Amino acid sequence: MDIAVNLVENYLRLTGYLTLSEFEVQTRDKKGRYKTVTDIDVMAVRFPGALYIDEPDEHKQNILIDDPVLELLDDCVDVIIGEVKQGQAQLNDGIRDHAALFAMLHRIDWLYGDDVAVTEVIVGLQRSGLHLASARGGGRVRTRLVAFGRSDHSDLATISLSHIVTTMLGFFHRYEDAFRPINFKEPAPAFLRLLLKAGFEIEDIR
Repeated sequence: MDIAVNLVENYLRLTGYLTLSEFEVQTRDKKGRYKTVTDIDVMAVRFPGALYIDEPDEHKQNILIDDPVLELLDDCVDVIIGEVKQGQAQLNDGIRDHAALFAMLHRIDWLYGDDVAVTEVIVGLQRSGLHLASARGGGRVRTRLVAFGRSDHSDLATISLSHIVTTMLGFFHRYEDAFRPINFKEPAPAFLRLLLKAGFEIEDIR
């Protein structure tokens, strides 16, 4: 797995998302032959409300990153379809392809209200990269395209890798006692933990 994709996926997991990474989308041409439309680097779904690593009580706390950059909304499922770049954060044209978006959203179409068609969500993403719809059983679903990579800012549509690195380092530093016994096997978080264990001083740690 690309190291940048691994970094982004672990950041999303630590902020409470369920993730799917490096998914190749295929379709058939007019002759019936399969072809690859694009590779979706990461897809993530986060349900609203506090998430706990154990049953919560007055003596336990939620050990997950609370990152304001994600702009999570109350009573709203957050769905991210992301493009990850080691260079400048930008979206490839392929991520807006109807077949690619349908292939990804079809996996979670149960989340949307009965009156919301996946094609409606696709049109919204193709137009602005963001779509807000009613959710099945109440609440809302916010679906968005997000570019991860090098950027001087982070917002709903763009999250910089430097922000992710400093946020994760700060999180590991803050909860050192909790993470000390954990042996990270994923390369990106394992390397960040190694930097802290080795005594490196990282600027802008949160």
